[in-house]
Amino acid sequence: MSRIVVVTSGKGGVGKTTTSAAFATGLAMRGYKTAVIDFDVGLRNLDLIMGCERRVVYDFVNVINGEASLKQALIRDKRTENLYILPASQTRDKDALTKEGVGQIISDLCADGFDFVVCDSPAGIERGAHMAMYFADDAVVVTNPEVSSVRDSDRILGLLQSKTQKAEQGEIVREHLLITRYSPDRVQAGEMLGMEDILEILAVPLIGVIPESQSVLQASNSGTPVILDKESDAGKAYDDFVRRFLGETVPHRFLEVEKKGFLKRLFG
Repeated sequence: MSRIVVVTSGKGGVGKTTTSAAFATGLAMRGYKTAVIDFDVGLRNLDLIMGCERRVVYDFVNVINGEASLKQALIRDKRTENLYILPASQTRDKDALTKEGVGQIISDLCADGFDFVVCDSPAGIERGAHMAMYFADDAVVVTNPEVSSVRDSDRILGLLQSKTQKAEQGEIVREHLLITRYSPDRVQAGEMLGMEDILEILAVPLIGVIPESQSVLQASNSGTPVILDKESDAGKAYDDFVRRFLGETVPHRFLEVEKKGFLKRLFG
């Protein structure tokens, strides 16, 4: 049975699209047929991070409006088998998304044998975000370790519990917390919230902590999901996150200040 997963947050710039790309890639790498949909109509970015921007012919809104078929709009990833991207429109506004249209696309993807449909939500609480979360079975709530980001995530949790199809049916959307851009050094220096503080505020099961890393920016600029960078801490942390989502027991890493050896202390 297909699972619909929304990657969401209240605040922009926390790494939702980076997370959606890495998450969908990680699922596909494990043999699951996966589609990732960009819901950020007017501000399309997922295709850039996935490195397929030059292959976009039709988009999400074209399919909703009957201007193209779903098969025409889906872009098959060249690096990872089983992975497909449905890009957003750059020229329409978010009012182009309708509950009926989005529901039909998700229904068609499920009927076509997709194991997972990952919905890359725009930031905030407007229409695009509501459409991205409405049909979700699971929600990955992405937050940075700063007060404003955590507060906005708390508001998103309220919407997940009240404004989704599951909520209307008296069921719950499974919630998972992913903390991005985490720096143990800065936590120790009191410059950002610690993991325990965030968990106390949001009270959502922790599924992953992604360390602050230059490799995330480098991967985005090269159009490569960072999970494919097996040498970077961020790539390893995203891989751990995917494994936990699929039910594996994986210890959390990158939470402690790295102990420096003598030479590192000597030469900085």
